[in-house]
Amino acid sequence: MFRTYLALAFLCAGAARGAGPSYTAAGIVNASNFAAGPFAPGSVLSIFGADLARSTYALQTTDLVACGAISGHCLPPELNFVRVYVQDQPVGMLFVSATQINFVLPAVELPGQATIRVVTEGLSGPYITVTLLPAAPALFPLASGYAIATSAAGQLLTAAAPAHTGDTVVLYLTGLGTTSPNPAATEIPNYPGQMIPATLSTLKVTLAGAPLDPSLIKYAGLTPGSAGLYQINLFLPSGTPPDPEILVSAGGATAPAGLKLPVQ
Repeated sequence: MFRTYLALAFLCAGAARGAGPSYTAAGIVNASNFAAGPFAPGSVLSIFGADLARSTYALQTTDLVACGAISGHCLPPELNFVRVYVQDQPVGMLFVSATQINFVLPAVELPGQATIRVVTEGLSGPYITVTLLPAAPALFPLASGYAIATSAAGQLLTAAAPAHTGDTVVLYLTGLGTTSPNPAATEIPNYPGQMIPATLSTLKVTLAGAPLDPSLIKYAGLTPGSAGLYQINLFLPSGTPPDPEILVSAGGATAPAGLKLPVQ
Protein backbone atom coordinates (compact mmCIF):
# COMPACT_ATOMS: atom_id res chain seq x y z
CA MET A 1 0.00 0.00 0.00
CA PHE A 2 1.50 3.31 -1.04
CA ARG A 3 1.80 5.89 1.72
CA THR A 4 1.41 9.58 1.28
CA TYR A 5 1.31 12.09 4.08
CA LEU A 6 -1.77 13.95 2.98
CA ALA A 7 -3.08 14.21 6.53
CA LEU A 8 0.03 16.16 7.52
CA ALA A 9 -0.61 18.92 5.01
CA PHE A 10 -4.39 19.37 4.84
CA LEU A 11 -6.05 22.50 6.07
CA CYS A 12 -9.28 22.26 4.19
CA ALA A 13 -12.00 24.78 3.53
CA GLY A 14 -15.00 24.65 1.25
CA ALA A 15 -16.53 27.45 -0.79
CA ALA A 16 -18.54 27.91 -3.95
CA ARG A 17 -16.42 28.09 -7.06
CA GLY A 18 -16.44 31.23 -9.18
CA ALA A 19 -15.36 31.94 -12.74
CA GLY A 20 -11.75 30.81 -12.52
CA PRO A 21 -8.82 30.14 -10.20
CA SER A 22 -7.49 33.17 -8.33
CA TYR A 23 -4.16 33.20 -6.42
CA THR A 24 -1.00 35.24 -6.00
CA ALA A 25 2.67 34.57 -5.36
CA ALA A 26 2.07 35.06 -1.62
CA GLY A 27 -0.36 32.13 -1.66
CA ILE A 28 2.20 29.57 -2.89
CA VAL A 29 3.88 28.05 0.16
CA ASN A 30 5.55 24.93 1.51
CA ALA A 31 2.86 22.42 2.48
CA SER A 32 4.74 21.29 5.59
CA ASN A 33 4.70 24.59 7.47
CA PHE A 34 3.08 27.06 5.04
CA ALA A 35 6.30 29.06 4.77
CA ALA A 36 7.07 31.10 1.67
CA GLY A 37 9.75 30.06 -0.81
CA PRO A 38 12.30 29.50 -2.15
CA PHE A 39 11.47 25.84 -2.66
CA ALA A 40 13.37 22.71 -3.66
CA PRO A 41 12.61 20.19 -6.40
CA GLY A 42 10.66 17.27 -4.99
CA SER A 43 8.86 19.35 -2.35
CA VAL A 44 5.15 19.36 -1.63
CA LEU A 45 3.64 22.81 -2.12
CA SER A 46 0.29 24.36 -1.31
CA ILE A 47 -1.52 27.04 -3.28
CA PHE A 48 -4.05 29.18 -1.38
CA GLY A 49 -6.55 31.28 -3.24
CA ALA A 50 -10.17 31.40 -4.35
CA ASP A 51 -12.24 29.41 -6.83
CA LEU A 52 -9.50 26.81 -7.13
CA ALA A 53 -11.86 23.81 -7.38
CA ARG A 54 -15.58 23.11 -7.51
CA SER A 55 -15.40 21.05 -4.28
CA THR A 56 -13.02 19.41 -1.84
CA TYR A 57 -11.32 16.23 -2.97
CA ALA A 58 -8.35 14.33 -1.53
CA LEU A 59 -6.27 11.77 -3.37
CA GLN A 60 -7.58 8.22 -3.14
CA THR A 61 -5.72 4.98 -3.85
CA THR A 62 -7.98 4.44 -6.85
CA ASP A 63 -6.72 7.72 -8.35
CA LEU A 64 -3.15 6.42 -8.72
CA VAL A 65 -2.02 5.97 -12.30
CA ALA A 66 -0.11 2.95 -13.58
CA CYS A 67 3.14 4.11 -15.13
CA GLY A 68 6.43 2.82 -16.42
CA ALA A 69 8.44 4.02 -13.42
CA ILE A 70 10.18 1.50 -11.20
CA SER A 71 7.46 1.90 -8.58
CA GLY A 72 4.76 1.24 -11.17
CA HIS A 73 2.52 3.99 -9.79
CA CYS A 74 2.26 7.73 -10.36
CA LEU A 75 0.17 10.51 -8.92
CA PRO A 76 -2.67 11.67 -11.18
CA PRO A 77 -2.12 14.88 -13.16
CA GLU A 78 -5.69 15.95 -12.41
CA LEU A 79 -8.01 15.88 -9.40
CA ASN A 80 -11.62 17.06 -9.52
CA PHE A 81 -11.05 18.86 -12.85
CA VAL A 82 -8.02 20.73 -11.49
CA ARG A 83 -4.46 20.65 -12.82
CA VAL A 84 -1.27 22.42 -11.77
CA TYR A 85 1.42 23.10 -14.33
CA VAL A 86 5.09 23.74 -13.52
CA GLN A 87 7.02 25.01 -16.51
CA ASP A 88 3.84 24.20 -18.48
CA GLN A 89 4.09 20.50 -17.55
CA PRO A 90 1.39 18.82 -15.41
CA VAL A 91 2.45 17.72 -11.94
CA GLY A 92 1.25 15.10 -9.43
CA MET A 93 -1.84 16.17 -7.50
CA LEU A 94 -2.64 15.39 -3.84
CA PHE A 95 -5.57 17.54 -2.76
CA VAL A 96 -7.90 20.25 -4.03
CA SER A 97 -10.56 22.48 -2.53
CA ALA A 98 -12.05 25.86 -3.34
CA THR A 99 -9.29 27.58 -1.37
CA GLN A 100 -6.32 25.17 -1.35
CA ILE A 101 -4.36 22.86 -3.64
CA ASN A 102 -1.55 20.51 -2.61
CA PHE A 103 0.80 19.15 -5.26
CA VAL A 104 4.30 17.73 -5.66
CA LEU A 105 6.90 19.92 -7.31
CA PRO A 106 8.67 17.52 -9.69
CA ALA A 107 12.09 16.37 -8.56
CA VAL A 108 13.32 16.72 -12.14
CA GLU A 109 13.12 20.53 -11.99
CA LEU A 110 16.42 22.41 -11.94
CA PRO A 111 17.39 25.17 -9.51
CA GLY A 112 16.53 28.62 -10.83
CA GLN A 113 13.24 30.21 -11.82
CA ALA A 114 10.10 28.19 -12.52
CA THR A 115 6.52 29.10 -13.39
CA ILE A 116 3.44 27.67 -11.70
CA ARG A 117 -0.08 27.86 -13.08
CA VAL A 118 -3.48 26.42 -12.03
CA VAL A 119 -6.06 25.31 -14.59
CA THR A 120 -9.55 24.62 -13.21
CA GLU A 121 -12.18 23.17 -15.52
CA GLY A 122 -10.25 24.52 -18.48
CA LEU A 123 -9.88 28.04 -17.05
CA SER A 124 -6.31 29.14 -16.45
CA GLY A 125 -5.06 31.23 -13.58
CA PRO A 126 -2.00 33.48 -13.80
CA TYR A 127 1.58 32.36 -14.24
CA ILE A 128 3.50 32.78 -10.97
CA THR A 129 7.30 32.63 -10.92
CA VAL A 130 9.02 30.98 -7.96
CA THR A 131 12.66 30.38 -7.10
CA LEU A 132 14.02 26.84 -6.76
CA LEU A 133 17.11 25.98 -4.73
CA PRO A 134 19.03 22.67 -4.55
CA ALA A 135 17.51 22.18 -1.08
CA ALA A 136 15.01 24.00 1.11
CA PRO A 137 14.39 21.74 4.12
CA ALA A 138 11.22 22.15 6.16
CA LEU A 139 10.07 20.04 9.10
CA PHE A 140 6.48 19.10 9.83
CA PRO A 141 5.21 20.78 13.02
CA LEU A 142 2.79 19.39 15.57
CA ALA A 143 0.54 21.81 17.46
CA SER A 144 2.57 21.06 20.58
CA GLY A 145 5.70 22.64 19.06
CA TYR A 146 7.37 19.33 18.35
CA ALA A 147 8.61 18.22 14.94
CA ILE A 148 6.87 15.17 13.52
CA ALA A 149 9.09 12.15 14.16
CA THR A 150 8.58 8.50 15.00
CA SER A 151 10.40 5.74 16.78
CA ALA A 152 12.16 3.12 14.68
CA ALA A 153 9.00 1.03 15.11
CA GLY A 154 6.83 3.79 13.65
CA GLN A 155 5.26 5.18 16.84
CA LEU A 156 4.67 8.94 16.77
CA LEU A 157 6.92 10.71 19.26
CA THR A 158 5.11 13.05 21.66
CA ALA A 159 5.59 14.47 25.14
CA ALA A 160 3.71 11.41 26.45
CA ALA A 161 5.69 8.99 24.26
CA PRO A 162 9.17 10.51 23.86
CA ALA A 163 12.40 9.07 22.56
CA HIS A 164 15.39 8.35 24.81
CA THR A 165 19.13 8.43 24.35
CA GLY A 166 20.29 5.31 22.55
CA ASP A 167 17.16 5.28 20.37
CA THR A 168 17.03 5.71 16.61
CA VAL A 169 14.31 8.17 15.59
CA VAL A 170 12.88 8.94 12.17
CA LEU A 171 12.44 12.63 11.43
CA TYR A 172 10.12 13.55 8.55
CA LEU A 173 10.59 16.59 6.36
CA THR A 174 10.34 17.91 2.84
CA GLY A 175 12.70 19.87 0.63
CA LEU A 176 15.93 17.83 0.45
CA GLY A 177 15.87 18.13 -3.35
CA THR A 178 16.85 15.69 -6.04
CA THR A 179 17.99 12.19 -5.14
CA SER A 180 19.81 9.25 -6.68
CA PRO A 181 17.87 7.54 -8.09
CA ASN A 182 15.59 10.49 -8.79
CA PRO A 183 11.85 9.93 -9.29
CA ALA A 184 10.28 11.04 -12.54
CA ALA A 185 7.61 13.71 -12.57
CA THR A 186 4.43 12.43 -10.78
CA GLU A 187 6.18 9.17 -9.79
CA ILE A 188 5.61 7.71 -6.33
CA PRO A 189 9.14 6.58 -5.42
CA ASN A 190 9.36 3.01 -4.20
CA TYR A 191 12.81 1.92 -5.27
CA PRO A 192 14.25 -1.25 -3.73
CA GLY A 193 17.32 0.61 -2.41
CA GLN A 194 18.02 3.95 -0.79
CA MET A 195 17.13 7.27 -2.45
CA ILE A 196 19.94 9.60 -1.37
CA PRO A 197 19.73 13.39 -1.85
CA ALA A 198 22.33 15.13 -3.98
CA THR A 199 22.85 17.53 -1.07
CA LEU A 200 23.78 14.75 1.40
CA SER A 201 27.36 15.99 1.84
CA THR A 202 26.00 19.33 3.09
CA LEU A 203 23.35 17.86 5.39
CA LYS A 204 23.66 18.96 9.02
CA VAL A 205 21.47 18.26 12.03
CA THR A 206 21.82 20.09 15.35
CA LEU A 207 20.18 19.23 18.66
CA ALA A 208 19.99 22.08 21.19
CA GLY A 209 22.64 23.92 19.17
CA ALA A 210 25.12 21.02 19.14
CA PRO A 211 25.94 19.54 15.70
CA LEU A 212 25.15 15.85 15.46
CA ASP A 213 28.06 13.68 14.41
CA PRO A 214 27.39 12.72 10.74
CA SER A 215 28.03 9.07 11.62
CA LEU A 216 24.83 9.17 13.71
CA ILE A 217 22.74 9.95 10.63
CA LYS A 218 21.88 6.42 9.55
CA TYR A 219 19.79 7.36 6.50
CA ALA A 220 18.67 10.54 4.77
CA GLY A 221 16.54 10.47 1.65
CA LEU A 222 13.10 9.84 0.24
CA THR A 223 10.58 7.79 2.19
CA PRO A 224 9.65 4.76 0.06
CA GLY A 225 6.06 4.79 -1.13
CA SER A 226 5.50 8.47 -0.27
CA ALA A 227 5.31 11.37 -2.68
CA GLY A 228 7.48 14.35 -1.74
CA LEU A 229 8.29 13.02 1.73
CA TYR A 230 11.85 12.68 3.02
CA GLN A 231 13.18 11.20 6.24
CA ILE A 232 16.32 11.38 8.36
CA ASN A 233 17.06 8.45 10.65
CA LEU A 234 19.01 9.70 13.69
CA PHE A 235 20.72 7.87 16.53
CA LEU A 236 20.39 9.85 19.76
CA PRO A 237 23.73 9.85 21.59
CA SER A 238 24.18 9.92 25.35
CA GLY A 239 24.01 13.45 26.67
CA THR A 240 21.14 14.48 24.39
CA PRO A 241 19.17 17.00 26.50
CA PRO A 242 15.42 16.76 27.03
CA ASP A 243 13.28 18.17 24.23
CA PRO A 244 16.15 19.69 22.24
CA GLU A 245 15.45 22.21 19.50
CA ILE A 246 16.20 20.49 16.21
CA LEU A 247 17.58 22.22 13.14
CA VAL A 248 18.22 20.71 9.71
CA SER A 249 20.24 22.36 6.96
CA ALA A 250 21.23 21.20 3.50
CA GLY A 251 22.56 22.89 0.41
CA GLY A 252 23.15 26.10 2.34
CA ALA A 253 19.50 26.42 3.43
CA THR A 254 18.20 25.82 6.96
CA ALA A 255 14.73 24.73 8.02
CA PRO A 256 12.80 27.28 10.10
CA ALA A 257 13.81 27.19 13.77
CA GLY A 258 11.65 26.65 16.82
CA LEU A 259 10.64 22.99 16.69
CA LYS A 260 11.71 20.48 19.34
CA LEU A 261 12.32 16.75 19.30
CA PRO A 262 10.45 14.82 22.04
CA VAL A 263 13.29 13.35 24.13
CA GLN A 264 13.42 12.45 27.82
